[in-house]
Amino acid sequence: MTVAEQIELACLLEATARKPGNVHPAAHFSDLGYEDFTAAAQVIGEPLALTRSRGLGRAIYDAVQATRQATGTNVNLGIIFLLAPLAHVPRERPLADGIGDVLRSTTVEDAEWVYAAIQLAQPGGMGKVSDQDIHAKPTVTLREAMMLAADRDAIAHQYVSDFELVFAARSKLLEIWQQLADWEAATIYLHVWLMSRQPDTLIARKCGSVMATEASARADALLKGTEIGGRLDHLKLQEFDRWLRADGHRRNPGTTADLIAATLFSAFRDAQLNPPTREEIQQRAAMIRIESTTPDINRPSSEPCRDLL
Repeated sequence: MTVAEQIELACLLEATARKPGNVHPAAHFSDLGYEDFTAAAQVIGEPLALTRSRGLGRAIYDAVQATRQATGTNVNLGIIFLLAPLAHVPRERPLADGIGDVLRSTTVEDAEWVYAAIQLAQPGGMGKVSDQDIHAKPTVTLREAMMLAADRDAIAHQYVSDFELVFAARSKLLEIWQQLADWEAATIYLHVWLMSRQPDTLIARKCGSVMATEASARADALLKGTEIGGRLDHLKLQEFDRWLRADGHRRNPGTTADLIAATLFSAFRDAQLNPPTREEIQQRAAMIRIESTTPDINRPSSEPCRDLL
């Protein structure tokens, strides 16, 4: 399987799993739907697979440009930032061994391309900063620029910690994937686990640190209070999902979702997990849609199939 194919499958799997607070086949935002994520997944694999020949920053820009052309929206900027350096590691090296060399070899030119990519994507909630603002020409390497944001952005922090959280999440994923024997259930569990480990920085940017901390505490309570044989209590999970979606989806844990995609890719790329096929993911997406429109007398219509959670 090529790196481009692994990227696509990781992105499709992340978008399809019914993670609380996120877009999936049966849940959308007013300006963003599941189809935007699937379209983006189909176009970023090739440019990101060319990071070694094009350069890290240029590959990031090309992937953002491809996404804008395919969807007209900023749907996966964080995912691209995380996948690009991972895809840059030589195939003969395990990711954990090679990622540090990739990050420490970034250049000012990489930062220039990334700044252009951010301006092209036009993400919300990006305020001005006094040093190395994205609207100015960078004078530091990409990793050095990420250092300046690492205390407030979990994605930037991966660039200065050699993807520490991604690899910790991968270890948890391997454990729960084997235990649950269902990729969607494992992805949902990992999403809640990651939120419990670290407040989502997109929630913090949109709603403040207090709200992000509360979301993290709720995720932790869900894990500690409702975990039964590795599966999350479906009613408590739905309660958490409703809370995250309240207030016009402002509590969307989007950074956590980006980390999920990177974690899945890292497991696929290092051959630690065999991903489902594209067809299997599409079948699950179709099933999710059917369940969301077919009421069950034993289950509220907003509640997903409990067998998967």
